[in-house]
Amino acid sequence: MIQMEFDVIIRNGQVIDGTGQPGRAADVGINGDKIAAVGNLAAATGGRVIDAANRVVCPGFIDTHSHSELALLAAVPPEPKIRQGVTTELLGQDGLSVAPIRPENRKYLREPLLGLLGDHGVEWDWVSFSEYLDRLAARGLPVNAASLVPHGAVRMDVLGMENRPATDDELRQMQRLLARTLEAGGFGLSTGLIYSPCTYADTREFVALNETVAAHGGVFVIHVRNESDRLVESMAEAIDIARQAGVALHVSHLKACGRANWGKLKEVLALFDAASAAGLDITCDQYPYTAGCTVLTAILPPWTLAGGTEQLLARLRDAGTREKIQADLRQRWPSSDNRSLSVGWENIMIASVTTEANKWMEGQMLAAIADRLGMTPAEAVFDILLAENAVVTMVLFQGSEEDVKEGLRHPLTIVATDGIYGRGKPHPRLHGTYPRVLGKYVREEKVLPPEEAIRKMTSLPARRLGLADRGVLAPGKCADIVVFDPATVIDRATYTDPFLPPLGIEYVLVNGEVAVAGGGFTGVLAGRVLRKG
Repeated sequence: MIQMEFDVIIRNGQVIDGTGQPGRAADVGINGDKIAAVGNLAAATGGRVIDAANRVVCPGFIDTHSHSELALLAAVPPEPKIRQGVTTELLGQDGLSVAPIRPENRKYLREPLLGLLGDHGVEWDWVSFSEYLDRLAARGLPVNAASLVPHGAVRMDVLGMENRPATDDELRQMQRLLARTLEAGGFGLSTGLIYSPCTYADTREFVALNETVAAHGGVFVIHVRNESDRLVESMAEAIDIARQAGVALHVSHLKACGRANWGKLKEVLALFDAASAAGLDITCDQYPYTAGCTVLTAILPPWTLAGGTEQLLARLRDAGTREKIQADLRQRWPSSDNRSLSVGWENIMIASVTTEANKWMEGQMLAAIADRLGMTPAEAVFDILLAENAVVTMVLFQGSEEDVKEGLRHPLTIVATDGIYGRGKPHPRLHGTYPRVLGKYVREEKVLPPEEAIRKMTSLPARRLGLADRGVLAPGKCADIVVFDPATVIDRATYTDPFLPPLGIEYVLVNGEVAVAGGGFTGVLAGRVLRKG
């Protein structure tokens, strides 16, 4: 029995420590920002005592796929992540993020990012990656924030929005910029091979850049080129790049898109197992939903996005170019994903627009919108993008429930939100991911035990990022902690009502301070910017 005084004591809980080991009855004592003791603290005293009887006490969840770069700088601190138990977010995803950015390139980056990140009234007054992290640190954060270096921003700094391979000199310039950002605290390099300008890069470019990442002990995080008909080939491409560069690999939002591709996840996970057995450090993440979400421009052929938003809109105004795009949308593409065919217009929903005139489209399928407008779905997409200055998001009902379960069961899979902030009807994963896993897939469907689910939310992502002081509930670790009710925890956000907060997440502590109490955000901003090294 431990006799001492703590700042906070969490009593009578079932401690699941994040390692995958069975839970045990124990108390948790916290001093300052650290866990000081785990065990029988009946004789101890504390300034604040939290009764966790019939509750699970575990490490805070680490979201390895976040789009909160601007939300965290907003005037009002965002609540969706902290209220579902997330205590650390990894920013800079999909090769598209806010830094580094030259002032003259801001329009190329800011416009396409509005759909992914939202606006939030934030002035982009930084240039370097380090300046952006400093701006975050000065803001005061509800959660801890770490960031990857976005490949698109690095490429844009050197090549702009040009659709061509980099020269040897341009590669060296990108490597130097990447090295500076990694030294400023970046955890690795991200790319999104369905987004411009990332999609214009070849294998040679990715190998060269990731040799720099490997030299800095970082990770290569990739949204693969095709998640439907060429899913297996795209995963093999990612593995090949990582092997050539000698870099750790993390695959974003594991999925198989389109009914014809359901079941391919078994083959993909077998690839992962073989690569891991051969010595590659490989992981992936997954959100627990069958629908995905991204910007509407991702439905277009990649060549249409060269040069940025202004040139895209000019192409959409030209009758001849519109006909060419329509022809492209009627056929499979050699490597990238034609979602109009793999998913189908009838399964693609408009999630958010910016104009009042088009608000009626939010929550409606593209096929139904096109019928109402008396035009083809492709023509409707063109006109919507023109009317909205290309700032539109979509939800794609593309996956299978069995694939979701297959991915969740695999030991290399991390749970992540890929939460996109938006008006209208954004994907419910922003508000519901972690409670959905704990409620639907652990308690109700028993897809995996709670200890394994929590490992995928805590110690596994901490290991992936090299966060040695987080992800495990043990003395000496940072006091990022979640207390939840295993009998009631569940998501409530839906595709029609996506802003509903979850149930059962009762307390969340960030660096030893209570950020959620009784399920509500306390307003405490105890989060920190985490810089690698």
